[in-house]
Amino acid sequence: MVIQKKLSILGCRGIPGNHGGFETFAQRIALSLVERGWAVTVYCENYDRPDTFEEMWKGVRLVHIPVPHASAKSTVLFDWKSTLHAAKERTLILTLGYNTAVFSLIYRLKGIPNLINMDGLEWKRQKWNLPQRAWLYLNERFGCWFANHLIADHPVIADHLATRVPRKKITMIPYGADPIKKADASLITPYGLSPKQYSIIIARPEPENNILEIVSAFSTRHRGQKLVVLGNYYPDKNDYHRQVIDAASDEVVFTGGIYDQPIVEALRTYAQVYIHGHAVGGTNPSLVEAMAAGSPILAHDNHFTRWVAGEKACFFSDTASCGAQFDYLLNNESTLQTMGRYSLERYKETFSADQELYSYEDLFLWTLEKYRMIEPTLRQKSDKTLAGTYKQ
Repeated sequence: MVIQKKLSILGCRGIPGNHGGFETFAQRIALSLVERGWAVTVYCENYDRPDTFEEMWKGVRLVHIPVPHASAKSTVLFDWKSTLHAAKERTLILTLGYNTAVFSLIYRLKGIPNLINMDGLEWKRQKWNLPQRAWLYLNERFGCWFANHLIADHPVIADHLATRVPRKKITMIPYGADPIKKADASLITPYGLSPKQYSIIIARPEPENNILEIVSAFSTRHRGQKLVVLGNYYPDKNDYHRQVIDAASDEVVFTGGIYDQPIVEALRTYAQVYIHGHAVGGTNPSLVEAMAAGSPILAHDNHFTRWVAGEKACFFSDTASCGAQFDYLLNNESTLQTMGRYSLERYKETFSADQELYSYEDLFLWTLEKYRMIEPTLRQKSDKTLAGTYKQ
């Protein structure tokens, strides 16, 4: 019987995280578990070397898998190679996302327990064409069939998965975020910004994130402050990106991609309003991070964001309603203060990094014990856990 607690994380591009939510999550959970005595492996995409190689980073074992370049096809190849590598090792598997869940059949055949974080309703995203949507839809089903247990990051996602598998096979654990203890206001100065004199969007420039609607609504008239749009835009290559830039007034600031965490934290902390336009998905990490910064939230009105942002956030459904919310909020200091305090309270209550860690670790230990990969005495339960549905 294996005594050491071992976990392999697949499905993200790798750590240190500078790509998106899964990478940030993988880094946070890996470092936290290492501190608690786990042996953690994270699989990373490697574009520079033709061979698979390993290194240690802050106590985490990184396995670098070679792929030609960053692309959808390379991601599938990366997932395949990572799965083959991980299947040779006797560890618990955490797979982030179901995009290539068909590969999880290998773990089933080898008797290796695999937990899949099922993320959002990826096959509904507008950016995918019909064949891509079909692939994602099928892999959602494969994930439900082949995984030993499913993780949902939002109650609506859990309800959706319960139409595919028994409820006892699902655990709902929302994404967490580290608290922002101190943010340096001087870091926003190079972008021509002053504290509380701008609103901010941090999101990939895709139609389902409603970037065009937000920028258009803000740009309908002079606001006397700025709208910061953080993300990479390529107007010469992407029609949607060009539409967003063309719709922007001279008060809109496009910063490009920023992966320096202290700068991003400062931008969130000193923003007057955080705008979240995501219409598809579960608990969005960027929204949770904004709440951890105590930001007032203006979000697209859907059942995902309403549960996360809570009852005291403000919501919009289209360009007109978004513009009306800007008119109301940007000169309403008392309301913004109330909203900011509520964001921080909601974060502490439901989305703290500690709650996330305790929930995941409890689920991991329960799985390792169930499949006899650790001694039962090694499972240390926490009274702070949010997990529990897997015990049914």
